[in-house]
Amino acid sequence: MTARQTIEAGKAILGIEFGSTRIKAVLIDEDNKPIAQGAYEWENQLVDGLWTYSIDEIWHGLAACYADLRTDVRRQYDCDIRSLAAIGFSAMMHGYMAFDAQQQILIPFRTWRNTNTSKAAARLSELFNYNIPLRWSISHLYQCILDREQHVKDIKRLTTLAGYIHWQLTGRFVLGVGDASGMLPIDPATHDYDATMVQQFDDILTSEGLPFRLRDILPQVLVAGQDAGVLTAEGAQRLDPSGTLQAGCPLCPPEGDAGTGMVATNAVKQRTGNVSAGTSSFSMIVLEKPLSQPYEMIDMVTTPDGSLVAMVHCNNCTSDINAWVSIFKEYQQLLGVPVDMNELYGRLFNAALDGDADCGGLVSYNYISGEPVTGVSVGHPLFVRAASDKFTLANFMRAHLYGAIGVLKVGNDILLKQEHVQVDRITGHGGYFKTRGVGQRMLAAALNSPISVMETAGEGGAWGIALLAAYRIKHGGMSLADYLDRCVFAGQQSETIAPTAEDVAGFEQYLANYKCYLAAEKAVENS
Repeated sequence: MTARQTIEAGKAILGIEFGSTRIKAVLIDEDNKPIAQGAYEWENQLVDGLWTYSIDEIWHGLAACYADLRTDVRRQYDCDIRSLAAIGFSAMMHGYMAFDAQQQILIPFRTWRNTNTSKAAARLSELFNYNIPLRWSISHLYQCILDREQHVKDIKRLTTLAGYIHWQLTGRFVLGVGDASGMLPIDPATHDYDATMVQQFDDILTSEGLPFRLRDILPQVLVAGQDAGVLTAEGAQRLDPSGTLQAGCPLCPPEGDAGTGMVATNAVKQRTGNVSAGTSSFSMIVLEKPLSQPYEMIDMVTTPDGSLVAMVHCNNCTSDINAWVSIFKEYQQLLGVPVDMNELYGRLFNAALDGDADCGGLVSYNYISGEPVTGVSVGHPLFVRAASDKFTLANFMRAHLYGAIGVLKVGNDILLKQEHVQVDRITGHGGYFKTRGVGQRMLAAALNSPISVMETAGEGGAWGIALLAAYRIKHGGMSLADYLDRCVFAGQQSETIAPTAEDVAGFEQYLANYKCYLAAEKAVENS
């Protein structure tokens, strides 16, 4: 079939992902190839000291993104989307969305970016003997309990952003196992919430006199390929207010952006991994066995089909680089030079390749928000240099590119050097890798490992959730890993860059300087 025939026959599959700065839709054909896209730009807001997106903006953004997709379809194929073969929704993981009996949100959505849950996370980590990160839903819930927030007694449902959207469009209160693993730890044997931890938290709820238990309020956990409901008439209207889209198509379990990143990079098998680097960054390594002990810097989550994953999550990545590039844009405008942002990024990123392997002593802290891995609770971007350092443009850019993944290296050093985790392949995706060869080389130096970038790396998580939607209706009994190998990535081209000894040694020296000057970042935080 041509793309137009696929769309008109209702055989196209839709994936929509809510990222931190953009909602993106990808429409794929029966061969899993993207045939149309849509997008909507949005930003989180700092309200009363907490990062949030409003409910109205969530629904406006969804409809606007889908409308942009329809516009792209009409422009390319002179037709419209009337029915779909399957749909999948994904979104940024973690956070806190609590609802009452009328399905009304009780307090504004608290995103993964908030770091106000340190007391709760520390207590739960000790209680469970398991690292519970600040951004996980269970940390947010317990912090609300500790803070005696009045809304807690009225909670009837607690979910993530992806789970909320899916719930409202299908009526099914479910969540993919990967996203659920960012709410509460998952037992790899049962692919469900850890029963012992559920009971331990229920004991807390009992002692606090609260009227619910965890399983009363948490979504049902599903693995990739399972039935997650169908688009209702009301859901179709919310997605497509024009009324063109028909109800009734199946949906896959809603997933988090970490899970869709694994799918989009074919990294769901054991001994594979991926690094997503954009507004935030995280690495995902699929483990052969559990780690020897809990680590505060490493989160244990799962693939969309339930395999154990070691995740190093960093709240910050490219936002500070973007801010500095904007300064160079202003300088060009001041000179009256036309600005092409793609060219500007490309030239500045490539300039970094000419920098010293250790950045000449320059160090960048990209902390727009707090960074739990390094113990910084409030973000203050900081650039540090000594008078004797080599302050050149190349070193300046290289320092910022290193700084964007410096925290990621701190966490992965535990996995690769202390736990001796074996990885056959690490794939990078996200804006950090957009300029060919530059981000790859920096990450290869940081992790002392070859880094691959696939030709589909730019498709991102929206493509990943579209693939999960395709798997929902077409898996034919295949495992998710086999489906991806045989039906999606067979023959896929990728480019791999191996680390050089000079770059690896240079990044190690940069990290030593980074750790040395970290006291300055913390001093700013406490001032």
